[in-house]
Amino acid sequence: MSSLPTQADIDAEIAAAGADGGGAQPRLDYPPYRSTLLRHPTRPPLAVDPEGVELWAPVFGPQDVAADEADLTVQHAGEPIGERIVVTGRVLDGDGRPIAHQLVEIWQANAAGRYRHQRDQHPAPHDPNFTGQGRCLTDAEGNYRFVTIKPGPYPWRNHLNAWRPAHIHFSLFGTDFTQRLVTQMYFPGDPLFARDPIYQSITDPRARDLLVAAYDHDLTTPERSLGYRWDVVLTGAHRTPFEPDDAA
Repeated sequence: MSSLPTQADIDAEIAAAGADGGGAQPRLDYPPYRSTLLRHPTRPPLAVDPEGVELWAPVFGPQDVAADEADLTVQHAGEPIGERIVVTGRVLDGDGRPIAHQLVEIWQANAAGRYRHQRDQHPAPHDPNFTGQGRCLTDAEGNYRFVTIKPGPYPWRNHLNAWRPAHIHFSLFGTDFTQRLVTQMYFPGDPLFARDPIYQSITDPRARDLLVAAYDHDLTTPERSLGYRWDVVLTGAHRTPFEPDDAA
């Protein structure tokens, strides 16, 4: 039985994979990200009638999303453990216009780096006061806002001693069902960026930077929470990189 590749092996593969030039979206067959070798599509996508797809587009309004769903720190009887943060930004189309009244969903690990999910067997503690799921609707100017706990990094079995940088998963709907975007938001200055094959599968460094939130001191609440700002572009040349279906 073959052993897992070492971090040095993965570092060499990342360097080789990025040598052919930058890509603005994640490579679907990215050798350092081991499971893509088995799971990436091998046939072209099926064409569908866009009008037919749009007949099944979701419609969300204030009656469907409660205001407290955007605050992940008040969903249980007690306070969750960890660093309280605010994450806010705007959802835009490719021309910079705000996408108003659209659903934004997030999910994440807790401060110890563990998801509230039966498949997560990382031996880190669960937080009984933190589920790690939230949602909100953008306002008239395309703004969203979440209050949450900064997630911790966690190990995964891509290679020996592999760790994911801290991140929050985002799911966003634009003006129709075909504009759904699933992606990940990262935190500035994370030392794991260079060693993470999922982050590095976007081989254009400028596109990778679009996934990193900016610390915003004006959003920071004294003695309460740190603030981060992250805008999302759903379409066009500056579209936020999307997340592969099997991303950890």
